[in-house]
Amino acid sequence: MSQELLDKVNQKLHEHFHGSIEQAELLYDYPVFTVNKEKIHDVLKFLKEDADLNFHFLTDLTGMQTADEKHLGAIYHLHNMQKNTRIRVKTFFPMIHPEIPTATDLWPAANWMERETYDFYGIKFVGHPNLVRILNVDEMDIFPLRKEYPLEDQTRQDKSDKMFGR
Repeated sequence: MSQELLDKVNQKLHEHFHGSIEQAELLYDYPVFTVNKEKIHDVLKFLKEDADLNFHFLTDLTGMQTADEKHLGAIYHLHNMQKNTRIRVKTFFPMIHPEIPTATDLWPAANWMERETYDFYGIKFVGHPNLVRILNVDEMDIFPLRKEYPLEDQTRQDKSDKMFGR
């Protein structure tokens, strides 16, 4: 069923958004679509409003940082409850300009999810009604889930790099 769903959604997306779908793949039996950031809102709206696809429920929205540490991404998990089908939609953008359109106009539940993603990754959701920190203190000037900081305390004297194979 997952391969059939991948093919069906991929065909519809390519018909309506030719050139905006960067990748469609089946990862761990889960259809995953990577979309150009300029078209992410349009694609999400289409996936929700298309009568056949009807991905009307936003299960989750979160951020991520790529392995090369130069790009951030947003990941949307969508669910069609009538057919019990799920897909994942991803988009990536440079860390120096982490902005994408809000999805709060499509799913009101995206409000809190976008605020949490902003709080931890610094991704700005343009058009969000109240994009402020939700879990961290307002004075915090970093985004804790970005890989911009050393994992170890650099002031410790009791550690030797030899212990860690460096």
